[in-house]
Amino acid sequence: MGMYRSLILVLMSSLLALSGCVDGSVDQGRTVAFDKAKREVTFIRDTSPVQGKPDYNHLPPVTYKIPDDPAEMGPEPRPGGRMKLDMEKNEVVIFDPELRNFVHVPFRLLDKQEKIAKDHPLVKDKKFPIIDGTKRTVTMYSSRQKTLVTIEVSDTDIHRPEYAWIAGDEVRVYYREPGKALRLMNITQTDIFKK
Repeated sequence: MGMYRSLILVLMSSLLALSGCVDGSVDQGRTVAFDKAKREVTFIRDTSPVQGKPDYNHLPPVTYKIPDDPAEMGPEPRPGGRMKLDMEKNEVVIFDPELRNFVHVPFRLLDKQEKIAKDHPLVKDKKFPIIDGTKRTVTMYSSRQKTLVTIEVSDTDIHRPEYAWIAGDEVRVYYREPGKALRLMNITQTDIFKK
């Protein structure tokens, strides 16, 4: 386990102890579903031991009831199907909710812009993904990788729903009972622990 991740877990354990949740545990992953009516969040666990290099590959997805106290929850998590934008293999790994499994979508890279921060004019105030069904292209922005790409996919894959190309928010939950969050942090939207 990386030193940074160990430090995070120690900090979270301290927060739990301060709140009286001494025997609490931590879970973390990328959101694939959020049901406000049922008060449930579902995510794919991050199994990577290396901080900053997540690996969302744990199946089946895990579901937690969100905290009863609204003060124990940050911004509502946005779900999405994109688990990984793999520039080495030229594929997008997508969680398909109907199959309840991962799908590896090959692509042809058309354009790649690197070192693009969130406030860069190419991405600031723009909504991604941008899907062009006629050209069979998808333009996606990865804030973690600071990369803006336009890819071409197959006739079949271009008809996937927009959800498939969205990287869901990363969340961290603190719990004592499995499946019931005492506290939920939206890491993506708060960026509290990001460099």
